[in-house]
Amino acid sequence: MNRFEANLLSRIRHRGDALGNRRVVVACSGGGDSTALLALLVALRGSLGLDLSMAHADHQLRPEAHDDGHFVRELARSFDLDLAEARLDVIAHADREHLGLETAARDLRWAWLRREAASCGADLIATGHTLEDHTETVFLRLSRGGGAGSLTPLPARQSHRWSPLIETRREDLRDYLRSEGLPWREDSSNQEGFTPRNRWRALLPALRNESPALDQHLWETHLQVRELSGLRDRCVDTWRSVRWNLDEKDGGHVLLNSEPWREDELRWVLEAAFRHLAWPREAALLRDLSGWAVHHLAGHGRHHRFGHWALDPRKDEPFHWSLHPSEVGPPSLAG
Repeated sequence: MNRFEANLLSRIRHRGDALGNRRVVVACSGGGDSTALLALLVALRGSLGLDLSMAHADHQLRPEAHDDGHFVRELARSFDLDLAEARLDVIAHADREHLGLETAARDLRWAWLRREAASCGADLIATGHTLEDHTETVFLRLSRGGGAGSLTPLPARQSHRWSPLIETRREDLRDYLRSEGLPWREDSSNQEGFTPRNRWRALLPALRNESPALDQHLWETHLQVRELSGLRDRCVDTWRSVRWNLDEKDGGHVLLNSEPWREDELRWVLEAAFRHLAWPREAALLRDLSGWAVHHLAGHGRHHRFGHWALDPRKDEPFHWSLHPSEVGPPSLAG
């Protein structure tokens, strides 16, 4: 085991990625990140107790995709690993569901990877997300109004996804591949500006010139915000069935008592409730809605309206108020 591999092993153990005697499907496109991921996990599988297999998806979007598939098959043979392959009709899915190509490709790829993992008894799907991917996702989500959640977009573990390289720089991975004499494929579409991620990727080098440690600083911020969010979520959970609850009938209702609420407390509750009900959770919406509702919850029982939202009194109930979308339109920002 060389120093780079040992450092990654130490980082995985320090994070507590909850491994050990796991079957892992390694998603491999043949690019530098996923090829390095594969080589590193092969080197560390004994230390981590991993049983590895590979998965490769052809999205049928680039003429060189056939060569990528051939390259990945050669990798599978060289590492003596089982390989599952799929051809995904991304364009048809995008047209049918009215999605962008990037979203359509991700949806199809993950649906197939989850099925493949289930079919072979795998606990985890390993992906080649890097520290730069984390930074790009932070800026993407911030630009879309994602609020504090934008700062914790790509943890190392999230459900079945495992991204062991999330604290590792892309260039360091390519240095590792060069040192091991391993080739990789370059995806030319990563340089094209037709996706928001690629456009942000082109802007970030200038920011890194100004702040060379930008990616590391954002990751440290990610850790701090994740800790604070965990504390907030535990607090909201303790209030469940005491200060608030959910009624999922008739489109969903957030039930609230009339005890004094602070705006930030109510905003935390609404974020948790809206997430469960799959309602929009834009930061501006939650701030406006909590600021409006908090003034009425301790008042007299009468109907209140705020844009597409309604706050109704509930008589003789443990929870005195019901917050829900009004009948005049879908949940959205107040107009």
